[in-house]
Amino acid sequence: MPLIPLRPLLETTVKYGFAQGAFNVNAVAQAKAVIQVHEMFRSAAILQGADLANGFMGGRVDFANATLEDKKIGAKNIANAVKKYGATSDIPVVLHLDHGKNFDSCKAAIEGGYTSVMIDGSSLPFEENMELTREVVKYAHARGVSVEGELGVLAGVEDHVFAAASTYTNPLSAVEFIKNTRVDALAISYGTMHGASKGKNVKLRKEIAIAIRECLNHENIFCALVSHGSSTVPQYIVREINALGGALTNTYGISIDELKAAIPCGINKINVDTDIRLAVTRNMKEFFAKYPDKQTSASIGGIYELLESKKDQFDPRAFLEPIMDTVMYGNIPDEDVAAIVACIEAGVKEAVGTLIVQFGSYGKAPLVEQVSLDEMICRYKAMEK
Repeated sequence: MPLIPLRPLLETTVKYGFAQGAFNVNAVAQAKAVIQVHEMFRSAAILQGADLANGFMGGRVDFANATLEDKKIGAKNIANAVKKYGATSDIPVVLHLDHGKNFDSCKAAIEGGYTSVMIDGSSLPFEENMELTREVVKYAHARGVSVEGELGVLAGVEDHVFAAASTYTNPLSAVEFIKNTRVDALAISYGTMHGASKGKNVKLRKEIAIAIRECLNHENIFCALVSHGSSTVPQYIVREINALGGALTNTYGISIDELKAAIPCGINKINVDTDIRLAVTRNMKEFFAKYPDKQTSASIGGIYELLESKKDQFDPRAFLEPIMDTVMYGNIPDEDVAAIVACIEAGVKEAVGTLIVQFGSYGKAPLVEQVSLDEMICRYKAMEK
């Protein structure tokens, strides 16, 4: 089926009281695996491409320096992959831009085939953030594309997003922001952090989500609440990576119990990236340990060399340069590359499948209305009246 906008899926999460995991992908194999594991659990799927992930999928290994043109190419590559596997799927699939840096990044994603975008103006003064978000909403809604904004600052590092400390979201400001921008979803700061170093035993300030949700309900305003920086960073995977020669330190996530407790408090969408990165990297390390003859493979030996030279890293993008054609387009030239792709897909399914169950979206796919972008254009126009 065609990809759907984010709004109908979010409306389902609010109505039935569960949270939908949103999972970042940086390769065709990852997109395939995310869709397949959601199909297995009969859950709708949100696949996310971060702004710089589009740069990486556009061929820029140094994705931190990706240009707008790189991002345009990458957005189309991610969208083509998601459409390829989503078009034959029985579940609703959303492709969402994570942390759009500016209006042009959001526009490039929409033109590339994304059905939902996030504009991250959280580092801007309140009025400037609101104006930028309003501009993106106007452009996106006219095309049936849903929009997520952000208010409040999360500490930590994720691609180009960095902050040394958190600024919690003010519930009253959140309601004003939602009213004036008409966003479909709002990422809030309530104790989560970007990256893999969130600290031990993090406690979420769930009262922030409760206050925002109560205010929205009182004024009969729809907006889903989003939990960014919510990877659980499974400790068994961290231990396995280090046992295989990795050098990960201070690597902790948000506990499953804390995230599950936030769902009835009003959290509807939970973003996860680090868990996937860890599982994929662990699988590749295991593969080369199990099959040492592959360490000198003409096609994938370079991946082993990068894994060995970057022991303190776990983002697969740091290791996949030797097979960028496979990353970007899904081409598999030989059995060795096929074996690495299998490692990637298995890691994604392990990390994502666990969270589909924990967040409660399993079995909910039939509840989600399959709305086309053209139909959503009409709905957004009706909402403006």
